[in-house]
Amino acid sequence: MTIPFFVMVMWKRMTRHQTLTLSLFALGTTLTGALLFAWTQHVSLFVAIYWAVTTVTTVGYGDVTPHNPAGRLVAMATMLTTIPLAGAAFAGWAASMASLHIRRVLGMTLDKMRNHLVVLGDSPLLAHLLPDLMHEHQHVVLVSNVDANHLPADLPSINGDPTNAHVLAKAHLASARQIVVVGQTDGEVLMAALEAKHLAPEVPIFAITHSRRAMQTLKDLGVTHSVAAQDLLGHTVAKSLETPHAADWLVSLLTSEQTTLKEARIAPEWIGQPLSAVRAKSPSMVLGLVQAGRVAIGVTHDPIIQAEDALLMLMPVSRQEPE
Repeated sequence: MTIPFFVMVMWKRMTRHQTLTLSLFALGTTLTGALLFAWTQHVSLFVAIYWAVTTVTTVGYGDVTPHNPAGRLVAMATMLTTIPLAGAAFAGWAASMASLHIRRVLGMTLDKMRNHLVVLGDSPLLAHLLPDLMHEHQHVVLVSNVDANHLPADLPSINGDPTNAHVLAKAHLASARQIVVVGQTDGEVLMAALEAKHLAPEVPIFAITHSRRAMQTLKDLGVTHSVAAQDLLGHTVAKSLETPHAADWLVSLLTSEQTTLKEARIAPEWIGQPLSAVRAKSPSMVLGLVQAGRVAIGVTHDPIIQAEDALLMLMPVSRQEPE
């Protein structure tokens, strides 16, 4: 059990870092070509490695060459496989060094950063999530093990384990405006969210889990803002089958440049009134009432507004609703 598990972990880490994977494959094909060349041309391993290196680097001095059809086949196979791999690996390392330099320059501003949005974890969602967050928020910082080549070049990032307190300290969580937690598994999300809550108990944390059970576990542990991605997708698809434009309406609601969603505090004159009365008076569209951590839409019953509640509202971007 130990060896297969070790192989699985190493393979997972390698596939996350494509440049390292390409480099290892290039090294492997170079050595394989050298061994086959030594065998078919009856030369020493040192001379064969010398031939392979000069061939792969396209230097080609010509002092060592294949002298029979088998050797020429080995040479062609080495050139067709290793040269492209080595070129791609070199390009990857060059891009990584350039990206590292840019991130160091950007990272110099992290110590002074306040009221920023911190994203913790590694997930396929990042490819879609990060561009949208960077569009909506001026300062976004990522803490993740994800390969830097897969990230926007102008995104400040901290490479490391998002469940490690020493790594999280570099992101200054206590001075952040909000923390978003994602992960490959619910376990990763739970650990990162709990560590973040321990380090920054006053900062709102929004966690994206895979299952409703994990979402409920987080709520029980005090991380009240979370969503189960499978639930959200499942309900959206189910409602879209009954109402084909439901998904279009939801996307328009979330992506509109003219309107924005906001949780507004309860004005003193609203306390004790039913939700329907506030809906009738408000110049903005009242979508629901946030009450005890849950959203009441007010369709089947008309909840009474309490002082600790909040209104979920849709309003024009230019309009400033009183808080």
